[in-house]
This record gives sequence, C-alpha cells and structure tokens, in this order.
Amino acid sequence: MIVLRSIHEDADRELQEAAQYYESKVAGLGFAFLVEFERIVTLLRSNPESAPRIYKVIRRKIMRGFPYSIMYSYTGNSLRILAIANQKRRPFYWRPRH
Repeated sequence: MIVLRSIHEDADRELQEAAQYYESKVAGLGFAFLVEFERIVTLLRSNPESAPRIYKVIRRKIMRGFPYSIMYSYTGNSLRILAIANQKRRPFYWRPRH
C-alpha cells in the first residue's frame, strides 16, 4: 500500500480554506468536503494510478460533488499531495510545488 508522505503546506492551507468556505455557506458542508478529501486519499493510497497524469509525474483526481481537484505525485510507495485546486481558477498555478 502507498503511504501518504506529505501534504504541501499550501495544499493544506487550500484544503482548510475551502472547508471553511463551504462550512460558512451551509452547516456541515465543510465537513462533507473534508470527508470527500479523505475518501480520495484512501482511494489513491490503494490505487495511485487511478487518476490521469496531467503534467510530468503529477496526476489529478477530481473531487466528487465539489469543483476541486487534488493534484498529487507518487514515487515508489509514497504519495505527496501538491494542491487542492479550484477547477474554476488559475490552471497550473501549483506547478512549482512539485
């Protein structure tokens, strides 16, 4: 099984900000956003090649029910989350993070 090595500090900030935004709109929606993130991380740990490669070694997994994608890379047996990217904002802003 793949081990979650790390979450880039900017990705962690993006995750928290998005969850807070959704929670401010509807009680419980921020929690649902975090649950979806955890669901995807669990999926990626068991099948890291399930998402398409979009830039060099970076892959993108779209979050179900939210306009966000998780950008990640993996090597050997470790997974690194690079960005929690809003699909409606600047594309590829996260490239320097890998």
